[in-house]
Amino acid sequence: MLLNELDAPVLDGHLVRLEPLAAGHAPDLAVAAGEDRATYRYTWVPAAGEIGRYIDEQLGRAAAGVLRPYAQISKKSGKAVGVTAFWDPRHWPERDELCAVEVGFTWLGRSAQGTGVNTEAKYLLFRHAFERWNAVRVDLKTDARNERSRAAIERVGARFEGVLRCWSRSWAPGEQGRLRDSAMYSIIASEWPHCRARLEARLARL
Repeated sequence: MLLNELDAPVLDGHLVRLEPLAAGHAPDLAVAAGEDRATYRYTWVPAAGEIGRYIDEQLGRAAAGVLRPYAQISKKSGKAVGVTAFWDPRHWPERDELCAVEVGFTWLGRSAQGTGVNTEAKYLLFRHAFERWNAVRVDLKTDARNERSRAAIERVGARFEGVLRCWSRSWAPGEQGRLRDSAMYSIIASEWPHCRARLEARLARL
């Protein structure tokens, strides 16, 4: 089953609303991408002038059924402050039913980092994957050197599974054409109730 065959409505929280990514989000995302980029060393974040092409590429992946991209809309400002996505769907053996999916392609403008937007966005995505799509596993991964990203993934309750060496493309400056080591994390369905309670408690404090 491809991601474009699954329901993926607007996911609405108290801090963030996740809207299916569209060309209309480009002006806000260009502003977000143009903020301080010091935290993006290991993350694929388009430059402000590349946002139009970036959205087109993501929508092309969406049409192919391998990606379900969202714009992250700050409820405080009403502006798109970053993106995130479901991607890499995997099926049960010999069944056309979703078994697992990754949450990735995530970035936030500097001013939205540390505000709770990322935490609530992950909560909304996890809840939809486990409770609507009946996934048994949600994956997350990041450059093994990206301590900031790894800490954020661990804070949302994902379990570290190890490092896969030379696993995927490096986005670090000067490493074009090279592969990175990827730190792999996951949440499985049996862990979701505890993870959900933990995330809800964190969000309540915000």
